[in-house]
Amino acid sequence: MKSHARVVVIGGGVVGCSILYHLTKFGWTDVVLLERSELTSGSTWHAAGGMHTINGDPNVAKLQKYTVELYKEIEEYSGQDIGLHMTSGMMLAATKERFDWMKSILAKGRYMGLEAELLTPKEAHDLMPLLDPDQFVGAVFDPVEGHLDPYGTTHAYAKSAKKNGAEIYLHTKVEDLVQREDGSWRVITNQGEIIAEHVVNAAGLWAREVGRMVGLELPVLAMEHMYLITEDMPEVIEFNQTRGKELMHCVDFDGEIYLRQERNGMLMGTYEKACRPWSPVTTPWDFGHELLAEDIDRISPELEVGFRHFPAFNRAGIKKVINGPFTFSPDGNPLVGPVRGLRNFWSACAVMAGFSQGGGVGLALANWMIDGDPGFDVFAMDVARYGDFATLAYTNAKVRENYSRRFSIRYPNEELPAARPLLTTPIYDRLKAAGAVFGASYGLETPLWFAPAGVEDHFSWRRSTDFDTVGDEARAVRAAVGLMETSGFAKYEIKGAGAEAWLDGMLACRIPAVGRMSLAPMLKDDGKLIGDFTLAKLGEQDFLLIGSGIAEDYHMRWFEAHLPENGSVSIRPLKLELVGLSIAGPKARDVLAALTHLDVGDKAFAFMDIRRMNLGMAPAIVGRVSYTGDVGYEIWMKPEYQRYLFDLILEKGAAFGIRLFGLRALNALRVEKSFGSWSREFRPLYGPLEAGLGRFVALGKPAGFIGKAAAMREKAEGGQLRLRTFLLETRDADVIGDEPIYFDGAVRGWVTSGGYAHASGVSVALGYVPKEIADEEAGWAIELLGEILPARLQPYPLFDANGERMRG
Repeated sequence: MKSHARVVVIGGGVVGCSILYHLTKFGWTDVVLLERSELTSGSTWHAAGGMHTINGDPNVAKLQKYTVELYKEIEEYSGQDIGLHMTSGMMLAATKERFDWMKSILAKGRYMGLEAELLTPKEAHDLMPLLDPDQFVGAVFDPVEGHLDPYGTTHAYAKSAKKNGAEIYLHTKVEDLVQREDGSWRVITNQGEIIAEHVVNAAGLWAREVGRMVGLELPVLAMEHMYLITEDMPEVIEFNQTRGKELMHCVDFDGEIYLRQERNGMLMGTYEKACRPWSPVTTPWDFGHELLAEDIDRISPELEVGFRHFPAFNRAGIKKVINGPFTFSPDGNPLVGPVRGLRNFWSACAVMAGFSQGGGVGLALANWMIDGDPGFDVFAMDVARYGDFATLAYTNAKVRENYSRRFSIRYPNEELPAARPLLTTPIYDRLKAAGAVFGASYGLETPLWFAPAGVEDHFSWRRSTDFDTVGDEARAVRAAVGLMETSGFAKYEIKGAGAEAWLDGMLACRIPAVGRMSLAPMLKDDGKLIGDFTLAKLGEQDFLLIGSGIAEDYHMRWFEAHLPENGSVSIRPLKLELVGLSIAGPKARDVLAALTHLDVGDKAFAFMDIRRMNLGMAPAIVGRVSYTGDVGYEIWMKPEYQRYLFDLILEKGAAFGIRLFGLRALNALRVEKSFGSWSREFRPLYGPLEAGLGRFVALGKPAGFIGKAAAMREKAEGGQLRLRTFLLETRDADVIGDEPIYFDGAVRGWVTSGGYAHASGVSVALGYVPKEIADEEAGWAIELLGEILPARLQPYPLFDANGERMRG
């Protein structure tokens, strides 16, 4: 075994071998893969081997599309037969609500070029005669689906990598990982030691154990997963003989089953409600090519529905039941990318759909290691989307929930209950008593809306029970004043003699003067947006940065990677050490004036000013800014003062008609102002000019901030896209994101977010379109739940277009 390598990949499943191949494909050939047993010895060998391109997240779907298209390449290059069967596939809906969901998935695929189509139950039966058309209301046909041989595919990746110069060591168990002073890693194995510049944890079932070697508790859990294989079925044989092809894949979401042909029989699997974790605390190192005890009674409720939906299974004998462990993250997506705080330590685990996503994971990780960027927006798979709240117990609860709901509809207004409440603020009980309906964001309970007594969220793709109340909340802000909790934002304290110079190089904005704030885009080297913040200068060496709560670890990883080594700058996330409230609306200044003896008039306390002040008896930091686009103030305080201030604001605000409002009303207010949001309008896909943030990029400042050269090119060349606002002619539903935008009958763009702007009484969509047509007034339409609806370009904000009220 060699003593040094540029990269050591731990784990010989399909993901590890894909990473190894992609590294060598892009020129890093001094790479090694270590496998404790044989290749495919974890979850890979007993996988059903299905693959598809359709995914609820279009960015993940792109990587799945890449994975499927890669298979012919590695088969030809390696000479290894992968047993590829491109059979096409079908998603089935037994309810109208499910069919609505499928229409939204189909719409997302349109602007990605996925060639799926809607089917009637009769058309579905013609293509897949095993199903009973009376059990379904519709289906989606996908021509790019199939299955393959897991063993052959993994070895094709491995042979291709070895052909490019990689080395693979089998029966080599990693026993410890120790980082040296120079940042390199001692990879200690039962066969010796390798010094590596980079280490990749692709250990699958053993990913937790490898993570624990470096003090990391990854949010990953293995679940028992069962599928059965039937004996030969006459219906299958007849179809093959008469049609000259295999039966296609089917996913029956309402039956919670999937199925495909297996030789002359069928394979049927399920994600059962009565799910069972496997080895929830530690994974035994001696587990290998074994299966778990079959427990067909546990999946019998799902099988009963499956046999009813596919009657031919009632006449088939069961030849084999496979029960093996697969790893899952809390939300079911992979955990990929560099691990914050561990130099050159990479995660590539919890890739449950390894044969749909393994190629894309390998591509993204290889790009990331070599170029410093994955080349895609992979936040849905980024290991940094979880923070320290994702403990072992949290993971266990959320993975169970996700597994049991894998084929269930997740409505846009549905909040899942497992592992909640976890993080709460001091006013959680006050908000709950006021009727707050909470959502969990980065582990924190955050008010979405305030339900009247006896009213609950009714989950739907269409406008629901919250609609009128959210409208009342939004209109109350516009008419008088609203109070909202803002603790869910990420807050960062930056201090030190070098803080201003460092921030000047990290952020694209001009650094504000003491007592002022600036909107602060942050760019990558390629000029794309990696962050969207508000920067406040509280003192000469004292800054407060406010950003998206869900991206806290994501942004801290970036900040820490760029800190100066001389110790002149310190940055730390304040988490719930600093909590927040916000007041907004035309009466907000009156409420603030009632809380302090200080002059808070427009001249004394101007738009984008920030200062420390006492409100009542409580010290606070108050900034004159509001995401509602109205007169507003963000108030930050230590948690011990939040209850006092919450009660005081409600008391003093009563005379001005103050009302509590939540995130859903905030969304209605911000789309009325055409304000973008992080992870929707602002993400690493777009440049600041494209995103409408060009005026906040200070190209003329002396500092050579990250991405400056690329931003200058974007300004000179104009970029390719423009963020625009549209008004839709809707009836009972509003866009949520990823719907296609049509121009003159062709798909030319996509929706990023939207909703109903209650105060203006219109349905709004924000989205990106090519710059060449971005200012065309007519010809627009947006697809929503299977209907192509007329849309009208809205060239200026619906509310306070010139910002006079917000700044006045």
